[in-house]
Amino acid sequence: MATAVLLLLLAVVSPSLASAIPSETAALRAFKSAVKPSSIPPASCLAKWNFSADPCATPRINDFICGVTSAGDRVVQLTLDSQGYSGTLTPLLSQLTQLVTLDVGENDFHGLIPPSIASLPNLQNLILRGNSFSSTLPPSIAAAKSLLTLDLGRNSISGPLPDLSPLAALTSLDLSYNKLTGPLPRLPPNLIELALKANSLSGSLTETSFAELTHLMVVELAENSLSGAIPPWFFLLPSLQQIDLAKNGITSVSVDAPPAESDSELVAVDLSYNKVEGMLPEKFSDYPELRSLVLSYNKFRGPIPGQYSREGSSLRRLYLDGNYLNGSAPQGFFSGNGQVSGSFGDNCLRSCPSSSELCLKSQKPASICQQANGVIYLPYKNETVDI
Repeated sequence: MATAVLLLLLAVVSPSLASAIPSETAALRAFKSAVKPSSIPPASCLAKWNFSADPCATPRINDFICGVTSAGDRVVQLTLDSQGYSGTLTPLLSQLTQLVTLDVGENDFHGLIPPSIASLPNLQNLILRGNSFSSTLPPSIAAAKSLLTLDLGRNSISGPLPDLSPLAALTSLDLSYNKLTGPLPRLPPNLIELALKANSLSGSLTETSFAELTHLMVVELAENSLSGAIPPWFFLLPSLQQIDLAKNGITSVSVDAPPAESDSELVAVDLSYNKVEGMLPEKFSDYPELRSLVLSYNKFRGPIPGQYSREGSSLRRLYLDGNYLNGSAPQGFFSGNGQVSGSFGDNCLRSCPSSSELCLKSQKPASICQQANGVIYLPYKNETVDI
């Protein structure tokens, strides 16, 4: 009698007796069947999947020792190794209703992203990066309310971005290196990292897109077709640390000093290779943590603000090359211990010490500077005559 009771208890509590429910086993079978057998290396995770054993049985000895993680009788994680698997994603993945992580990154999956994935109620991490998925991002993705990480970078996803603001839990969004077009939609309110580099996004930065983003720390929007002005509110987003808007079509930048009570954490700004005109924004010098400022290859004119070189400035990297800056470079950059690296070359500066690495690139020819700045440059004197 005691032995029977003991066996009954073991049947209830022993993890070795756990087994996947049939619908989840069927979903895993369908997943493997959608992968070309010729793309499954013998030593890979998928090669070890053998459905003569139960995917959730424990302990695992030979079958399902990688790629699948279970909690009890439910699959909670599907994470493939990067082996060049080629195939499509089966819509039957929606049957893995307790799935928390789906990661097939850095392989060769292609075709559509099944809209049914968005119905997974517990999905927190969707990582499809480095594959060949195409077509548009399904609007149904906004229904995946538990998502924390959405990484679809380096695919061939095209078309406009859907409204992603319903993804209230999302903290990391990476859709870089795709073929996305159109303006930025309203973004998820709790984003910490936004990476949309190297697409074909257009339009300007609007408060509607960035409303309520009080936790946003990293913005990567380089290599797009964004245009218009960068308004001052953008630099004042309360948690912002890094901005990369290089290689767009931005034409103007407005910068306000952070409020006295603000603890601005802005560390790095890259606006190089745009079409920004006007004077260099002096107020960048008021950001107490700003270490790196890259404004190369725009259409800035006028002098380099002396505030950039003032004693106690946080700047350590300053790239201003490839503009039409004139006057003399502030002497504060060339005295003391030379804490600032960067470049002032390829401008119209009339004095920039050749002994300084900041001045290694030669200045523009006088004829170009005269046309750009409306002054006559006298080559043998450190002076100009207005015209």
